[in-house]
Amino acid sequence: MQRPWIGSYDAGVPSTVECPDWTLPDLLSRSVTRFAHSPAALFYGRWITFAELDELATRFALALRALGVSPGDRVALMLPNVPQALIGYYGALKAGAVVVQTNPLYVGREIETQLVDSGSETILALDLFYPRINSIQDRTPLKRIILTSVRDFLPPLRRLLYPLKARLSGRWIRVEKRPPISDFLGLLKTASGGNEATLPRLRHTDLALLQYTGGTTGVPKGVMLTHQNLVANACQCRVWVPDFREGREIFLGVVPYFHAYGLSTTQHLAVMTGCPQILLPRFLVDEVLQAIHRYQVTVFSGIPAMFMMVNDHPKVQRYNLRSLRVCLSGASPLHGEVQQRFEQLTGVRISEGYGLTEASPVTHCNPVYRANPRGSIGVPFPGTDHRIVDVQHGEREVADGELGELRVRGPQVMQGYWQNEAETRAILRDGWLHTGDLVRRDGAGYVYLVDRKKDMIKSRGENVYPREVEEVLFKHPAVKDAVAVGVPHRQYGEAVKGYVVLKDGQTLTEGALIEHCRRSLAVFKVPTAIEFRSELPRTMVGKVLRRMLRDEEAKKVDTDRVEHRKAG
Repeated sequence: MQRPWIGSYDAGVPSTVECPDWTLPDLLSRSVTRFAHSPAALFYGRWITFAELDELATRFALALRALGVSPGDRVALMLPNVPQALIGYYGALKAGAVVVQTNPLYVGREIETQLVDSGSETILALDLFYPRINSIQDRTPLKRIILTSVRDFLPPLRRLLYPLKARLSGRWIRVEKRPPISDFLGLLKTASGGNEATLPRLRHTDLALLQYTGGTTGVPKGVMLTHQNLVANACQCRVWVPDFREGREIFLGVVPYFHAYGLSTTQHLAVMTGCPQILLPRFLVDEVLQAIHRYQVTVFSGIPAMFMMVNDHPKVQRYNLRSLRVCLSGASPLHGEVQQRFEQLTGVRISEGYGLTEASPVTHCNPVYRANPRGSIGVPFPGTDHRIVDVQHGEREVADGELGELRVRGPQVMQGYWQNEAETRAILRDGWLHTGDLVRRDGAGYVYLVDRKKDMIKSRGENVYPREVEEVLFKHPAVKDAVAVGVPHRQYGEAVKGYVVLKDGQTLTEGALIEHCRRSLAVFKVPTAIEFRSELPRTMVGKVLRRMLRDEEAKKVDTDRVEHRKAG
């Protein structure tokens, strides 16, 4: 059955999208039918075809069933962008399980919180991460631990060169620890020749993924996304590129797949359309440039920090980046200077988009092949409707140009938060997702993200939006990276503080940069202090950890109060 969703926007980009009643494994099966022997993934010289990927995923599904995993059980994946992430993902889904993506950078406490909340009894992880799992496993529901190594899917020569210490360590922990630890490759071998007919039949309405969000701003919440939600977002991404070439595009898989952004715009889209993914476990700018140059990458989903590092690479001119056709940016604001420089280098315009985990995640994007207004997050995705309502009461739709809170609805919007009815009711009402983000819309229908509602700074009784301050900081030729944060201030309540990273070889004083801001900002928006740093604290997908910076300032205030009392 083809289910059309019709959005409210139509001005030169698709306004509708057909959402078939497919499951996520159906996307893989679709490409196996059409591109069985075409490459699905490349990992440091090792090619895996679509037929091989499907076979390995089926074997893993059979192995999970043999271990006792039942439909609806939660299976955690703690993996970077390696072949095992694809095999484990589609294998767990084929077994009828719900995938729980776990950030490999999590410390023990964070892993414990997520496993307990989701009720995950099974985890597939790199052996390098096992010490953190081992430290908390007795306080979690874990019954099954499956370990794999980076070397498992390397080509023969690279496997030989893989550090011996890591190999021996991996073998040791598989034998000595409890609960029973299974070897990933061993499970795949044992399941060879199993009966695929024993696997459960999936429905497009089944829960597919628990994607946790909110960990940097509060208690993490498990976003419930069905097969239908995720397939719909992949279909929306597909029709957004009018001349998309199925089976012929080459994706750079460097945005983490354990985040919804990389999952939808790269993994799901590439698998659905029969296109290869060049897998890179982490962003190393030299490897990225080499991959684009060598494999003639055409689709690159990234974050602003990635594009910035490409721009600033001292030898970027040695690489041919002109194969790129589609570049998407998300997760944090894309500053105009970064976009302009990247376009000069590659000839391709970056299309900035917007989304949130609760919407699978993409809801808005700039058209790929049209000139877009600077600073815009674009227009609604096909089949996505939006409203911009007054900030104070949320009852009145505001006029174009007026600030308001963004609300969205569409086939990609979540079912709710896992075992959290109160939070679900607060954000999801009558099918509308209340984003909490402050935006403006121009007369042509383009939306501009002013700021996150929670990041707004209240200084001298006035509202200050950090993004506006950051744009001014970025305009200084010596500034490489910058963020503006509200910090405690005795007189103003809150004041604006800038955290700045300078370009290599550049020098700049705090006073000079503040004076630069005074020329472009109202007095209440000008930073009262600038702190120069070698780098800004960021998540894996490039979002600045503002809360970490605010907490640092709060601790300074507490320390000053203690010292003041001692002095008194």
